[in-house]
Amino acid sequence: QVQLVESGGGLVQAGGSLRLSCAASGYDFNGYSMVWYRQAPGNQREWVATISSSGNTKYTDSVKDRFAISRDNGKKTVYLQMNNLKPEDTAVYYCYARTGPGYWGQGTQVTVSS
Repeated sequence: QVQLVESGGGLVQAGGSLRLSCAASGYDFNGYSMVWYRQAPGNQREWVATISSSGNTKYTDSVKDRFAISRDNGKKTVYLQMNNLKPEDTAVYYCYARTGPGYWGQGTQVTVSS
């Protein structure tokens, strides 16, 4: 049974930092890409960043140079380091495992106050 459990969200002032974690279990974590998405109230879910099984990374333009996605295959965990946070980064952040039909975590709330 595939499980993805996010943590690390919270309330932070603009300019602050947070690190999100997503712990995976139930499949061959090392072999697949992991993705972070976010969804703000009233908006569609938005792609944020991807890390491939080999560690290649991609980012949506609005977070480039501020966010960093990484993975620890030994811990079966993917991270999203978020720096210089802005109010527009406020959203529920989800991790997604690109394996089989695809699997979602439950989400973690990030709120950035101005």
